[in-house]
Parts: sequence; structure tokens; C-alpha cells
Amino acid sequence: MTPRDASDDNRWSNLDRPPLNGAALRRGLVRDGGLWCDVDVVQRTGSTNQDLVDLAVKGDAEEGAVIVAEEQTAGRGRLDRQWTAPARSGLFFSVLLKPAQVPVARWGWLPLLTGVAVATGLSRSAGIDTALKWPNDLLVTVGGEERKAGGILAERAGADGVVIGVGINVTLREDELPVPQAGSLALAGAVTTDRDPLLRAVLRSLEEWYGRWREAGGDPAASGLQETYAAGCATLGRTVRAELPGDRSITGEAVAVDGDGRLVIATAEGVQEPVGAGDIVHLRPA
Repeated sequence: MTPRDASDDNRWSNLDRPPLNGAALRRGLVRDGGLWCDVDVVQRTGSTNQDLVDLAVKGDAEEGAVIVAEEQTAGRGRLDRQWTAPARSGLFFSVLLKPAQVPVARWGWLPLLTGVAVATGLSRSAGIDTALKWPNDLLVTVGGEERKAGGILAERAGADGVVIGVGINVTLREDELPVPQAGSLALAGAVTTDRDPLLRAVLRSLEEWYGRWREAGGDPAASGLQETYAAGCATLGRTVRAELPGDRSITGEAVAVDGDGRLVIATAEGVQEPVGAGDIVHLRPA
């Protein structure tokens, strides 16, 4: 983990993007009986996910540890894609969860659960409509079109832990977008781009959803997770192309998210095929 660097001459160079206050975040989020045990804000690191995985494997991090980076130089998305953004332009953080009372077979719901929590927390705090693209992209509407404003990456951390990384574009401007299909909360008309209340809202929402899911033994139906995810999933009801491992692809209508968190695609041949991993391309507007 990169240590805090008080001499960083970029720290106050952009007053539209003030730094996060780690002490204030800890006071607001860490409480007796709560999930979050520590919130560590670092100025710059390669990947918060890698940092937290390393700490967890060494036994130096407990469940509820949170690492937030003002800047990531080697942030990762799914399929080892790179995620980069200007310093303090977004929320880049990872959390460590250890759902011991949930069967490992249901841990695959954690990234979808995080998507629901992020979308719910941002809708409340930023005042914008959000949607989820299966399995783990956060969509916002900019100029009448859907754009990706965030992503989620879950990685195992030892035998009993999962580290979940979240990246959200908050104040990214059009000229800073990595690709034209990207977006940000600011471009979507958020009522606030103050990252402190946004991060608090997302982490509180994640604590709430994780507690509900864990109390239900990870059952996505009993916890309400499966229904809520489906209600907020922009992929369902669309014609999609699933690009699968092994250079295979299938095209059809996304009709459901099943009990294992897989996307069910109905093909023109009348076959319903569940997809557990792959890239999904939306082929027509909702």
C-alpha cells in the first residue's frame, strides 16, 4: 500500500476536486457492531484490490476493512482491463468481506449485491437514475444515452475472504473520458459531486444489503436481492450478444437472472441458455 504523502504537490492543485478526509470518514462509518472496522485513504496506489488482497492473505486485514485511493495507477476491471482516471475524479475503493455463514456456492452473488448497493446508494445521494448492466457495470444516462460510470471487481482473498473493488466516475468531464461510451455522475446531472457523502451513502447501502443477504444465508430470493437486481438491471428485456470464453458467442433476449446470478438468454432457436461469465453487448435500446 502506498503511504500517505503529505508532500504531494498535486494534493490541492484542483480545488474542484478536494481530497477526502480519512479521519472524518472513519468517524462517520466505523461504529460498534457495524460492518466497517477501518477506512484507510491513500493518496496513490496501483490497485486498492491488490493492496487489500495482499493484506488479507497475510492476515493483516479484518472483515470490514476499506481502502480508498485518491488515484489508482493500475486499477483493474474484469478480464484484466485497465481502469484509469485523473486523481480525485472518482471513488476508487475496495472492501474485505468474509461471509463465513454463507455457502461458498452463493458467493458469486457478491458482485451483483454490490451493484445493487452502489446503485441504491448513489440514487439516494446523487439524485440520479442508475441502472445495472449484467453483471457488474453501473450505467447512468447522459444526453439521452446509457453510459458506463462505474464497475465492480470481486476477487478471492485466501480461503475465507472476498475483496470487492468499486470504481465510480464522479467529476469526469467529456474531454477526460477514456472512451466515448463512458460517463460520470457529473455528466448525468448529479445534485452533488462531493465524494464524502457519496462514499458514505454507498458504504452504508452495502452494509445494509450485505447484512440482509448474510442473514438469509446468502439466499438471493429470501433476501430480496434477486428481485431487486432484476428490477434495476438494464440488460433484461434487451436483445444482447454474449461473448463467451473460447471465442463463442450467443445472441438472444436476456430474459432473467437465475438463482445462481447467471444471465439467462433466450435464443431464436427456443433455447434458454444461462451465462455465468462473458461480455454482454446490448444490441438495441430498452
